[in-house]
Amino acid sequence: MKLSDFELAVMHVVWDHAPLSAPEIHEKILADRQVSYSTVKTIVDRLEDKGALHRARMEGRTIIYAPSISQKSLSQPMVTSFVNKLFGGNVRPLFNHALAEENVTLEDIAYLETILAEKKQALKDAEDD
Repeated sequence: MKLSDFELAVMHVVWDHAPLSAPEIHEKILADRQVSYSTVKTIVDRLEDKGALHRARMEGRTIIYAPSISQKSLSQPMVTSFVNKLFGGNVRPLFNHALAEENVTLEDIAYLETILAEKKQALKDAEDD
């Protein structure tokens, strides 16, 4: 599923705060950008048409929306596509860039070390099978 930057911004709001009505989504989006309610409602309708959002329930005449897809299920193919397009499918330049160019804290490094240790163990376990 391909989503525009603004559609992704709306999805982040819904993932973080669902369930929400379109006016509630608009209110939260206004914290980051000035956009009309009608624009947000158009994006919500588009996301519903794409299957990213669904109508969780009605409160009177107000529709309450919830995500139909998880952030992980959407991010995995997007990250793979990004790595393929920008780095020719090689993750090493991405790792190098993230560590050299971004503001990485000791906490971030500890987190990465944990993930790397888990991945290393999973690969070893797969070799043993």
